[in-house]
Amino acid sequence: MRASVLRGRTLATETLPDPVPGGGQVLVKTLACGICGSDLHLVEHGASLTPDGSQSLDLERGVVLGHEFCAEVLEHGPGTSQRLKPGTRVCSLPVTFGPAGFAAVGYSNDFPGGFAERMLLSEMLLLEVPNGLPTEHAALTEPMAVGLHAVAKARLEPDDVPLVIGCGPVGLAVIAALRLRGAAPILAADFSPRRRELALHCGAEIAIDPGERSPYTCWREVAAPPGVDPDSPLVLLGLGPRVRPGVIFECVGVPGVIDQVIAGAPRAARIVVVGVCMQQDHFQPSRAVVKELNLQFVLGYTPDEFARTLRHLAEGDIDVAPLVTARVGLDDIAGAFRELGSPERHAKILAEPWR
Repeated sequence: MRASVLRGRTLATETLPDPVPGGGQVLVKTLACGICGSDLHLVEHGASLTPDGSQSLDLERGVVLGHEFCAEVLEHGPGTSQRLKPGTRVCSLPVTFGPAGFAAVGYSNDFPGGFAERMLLSEMLLLEVPNGLPTEHAALTEPMAVGLHAVAKARLEPDDVPLVIGCGPVGLAVIAALRLRGAAPILAADFSPRRRELALHCGAEIAIDPGERSPYTCWREVAAPPGVDPDSPLVLLGLGPRVRPGVIFECVGVPGVIDQVIAGAPRAARIVVVGVCMQQDHFQPSRAVVKELNLQFVLGYTPDEFARTLRHLAEGDIDVAPLVTARVGLDDIAGAFRELGSPERHAKILAEPWR
């Protein structure tokens, strides 16, 4: 089969052996697979990662990335129930079980991800794509589920005022999940006009250009009663007018942003770190201590959240159509990685290995 293989920091199309399904596995054809920000970060910074868990990849040996996919069932391995017939379109958590145990599809030297013509998935994790849901929208189940999980981990209360920092695909997924939860008003900040436009489409009421205004100043204007300074001593001591609680979602994933959020956050805010930073980072704990901030890191989603996200997409609760800005074949994936450096041109590029 053909696949786009990452070796070191270079992506190139290669021919690999066709995968053979083992016990409990299903061979699938990749129909569409999104390029994730964490894929971009891995290409740029993967060689410097410290080995632990999913980061113990041998990039020189070669890795086929791609964990946001919709696929078609081709063949069942031994020990499967064959409940989904060949030709069925499916989504799945990007994990599978092999002879050595659990593996992350798209972050494994042994299990190719969606930037290949074929993949091996575990039958027990397959979800049939509901009738009528376009393949390119079903492929966004995975990234949108990240937003659903992040919002669940935020433990939202009815009076919370959320602020989303960064309106790339992860931030947009968080905004869509906040809208589903009925949070209001939703504030979102990004330097890109195009991304701010998409944030409003996904459910944000206020989109902020940080180059013109501080997102944290805008938050204070919304959360505090008219004429009240939320940083006044009386308010900070709990003796003045009540300011609505703040929940800040960090959806950028580059060094320095967590420290910026801590510096700008209001007292007692909950900070949910959704962006995946793959480099060493630093922040000043004393700032967080003085403000009594809560710092919550999140990863992925539960199987139930993944299934609910697919259902939300199928029922039209989340509109991802504007997020898909391009489709490419295997030979153009490396170029698509470069193109995604321009937020004005692209939100989500889908790889279609069958092209």
